Amino acid sequence: MREKPDLLARLRDVPHQPGVYVMRDRLNRVIYVGKARDLKKRLGSYFQTSRHKQHDLKTRALVESIWDFELQLTRNEPEALLLEGKLIKEFRPRYNISFRDDKRFLLVRVHLGDDFPRFSLTRLKKDDGARYYGPFAHSGALRTTINWLNKQFGLRVCRPIRPGEVDYKHCSNDIIKNCSAPCIGRVTIEEYKSRMERACEFLGGKSKDLVAALEEEMQKSAARLDFERAAEMRDMVEDLKKTLKPTRTFERGASMKIASTIDPMADVKELQEALGLDRPPLVMECFDIANIGTAHCVASMVRFNNGVPDNSNYRRYRIKAVTGQNDFVSMAEVVRRRYSRILLEGRERLGEDADITEETPLESMRRLEREAMAESAECEVPSAESSDFEPGRKRSVFVRLPDLVIVDGGKGQLGMAVKELQRLGLHDLPVIGLAKEREEIFRPGEADPIVLSHDTGALKLLQRMRDEAHRWANGYHQLLLKRRVAESILDDCPGVSKTRKANLLRAFGSVARLR
Repeated sequence: MREKPDLLARLRDVPHQPGVYVMRDRLNRVIYVGKARDLKKRLGSYFQTSRHKQHDLKTRALVESIWDFELQLTRNEPEALLLEGKLIKEFRPRYNISFRDDKRFLLVRVHLGDDFPRFSLTRLKKDDGARYYGPFAHSGALRTTINWLNKQFGLRVCRPIRPGEVDYKHCSNDIIKNCSAPCIGRVTIEEYKSRMERACEFLGGKSKDLVAALEEEMQKSAARLDFERAAEMRDMVEDLKKTLKPTRTFERGASMKIASTIDPMADVKELQEALGLDRPPLVMECFDIANIGTAHCVASMVRFNNGVPDNSNYRRYRIKAVTGQNDFVSMAEVVRRRYSRILLEGRERLGEDADITEETPLESMRRLEREAMAESAECEVPSAESSDFEPGRKRSVFVRLPDLVIVDGGKGQLGMAVKELQRLGLHDLPVIGLAKEREEIFRPGEADPIVLSHDTGALKLLQRMRDEAHRWANGYHQLLLKRRVAESILDDCPGVSKTRKANLLRAFGSVARLR
């Protein structure tokens, strides 16, 4: 075991600067990540004997477990906040609560190729040709800034890509002088895009004249004793300065001792060794169930190829076999629906051979997998001269069985998934359950779970898959809840179509008056 360093002696060299600190235990595991405006003061508060009795039980346990710490200096506090969130999501320290979910910091997106571009907020950056600004640490200040930019430059906030007369009739921003109304030609497209360019320059920190103008207006309001207006301008200036404060997107290098680069294939091989699999789990599928009350029960399936997400093969399901909360039955249903469909498609590919072969379903699917790989290696795109090419017909894509199935849950969910796989003849398909509370890995027929270190790439890979499945399921669940809010009780009446429902509501005004 390595010798414990003198932490009090190391505190003397800590600077009075903003940054992020990383606490490690005696096994060199990351147990806590924090940020501070003044690193020396914050770290000193942990190790001062006079403050030890003032700490709560959690902080006392943390301090007793600290064996060493590392620092990363930043230019300001927002940078420290961004780096803190990134490290917590990557290492998932046991003493951290915030930032452990899949929620990311906000970005601002604008696509200048649209006829009438507009600012929108997002948490994911895509390769779609749009401009992205951020991430931004203060979401409230960012929203205030975007609202102010829209009013200042007359930018539209309506959602249609190309709004028309119908959209304009339901919009009041032109009337209250908050929009330049390019949709009806009050300004030309060129003039509108020029306004957007100036707003983008401001958001990118290249033009600060407007902030100076606001500060001058604030001073004038205070001189006129209009303190309410001055306070409003002061808050606006503070939000603008928070948003426009320069921050960096961290790609940690040699200055940071923490191993920051994720090697997906190394994690895959490590997971193969930890589970004792015959082949590397290059293709993995993870299932999760989401339900709140009895309104909706949904499930998600995410697919990872070579340790990275395969977004085009994500799937989501509405549970039909059960009403209310029953994760066990729900997991059985979604596993059955997913793999019965894959086997059915494989049987169609086999044709007559499906009835005479002595192979198990898994062996047949693995053979089809090898044949599909050989075909793709010979010719990836079918030509019009090939014998099996028919104009207007889409070539069917072969969906292979995964090398590993992961269910979010413990022995109960795992047992239901195993039963369904056995009914489908997939007895040898590897499947595990990942329990959230202690990150235990359960295997069929094994009483004791596998407990991996939180620093291992294998567990981090499983956690990334589980979190992605959780995000995908929750997103679908929230979508259905929003739709439900927009629905009417008339939707549950048999024989009432959408047109009739609209006519009834138009005639009576509400369901209450209709009754």
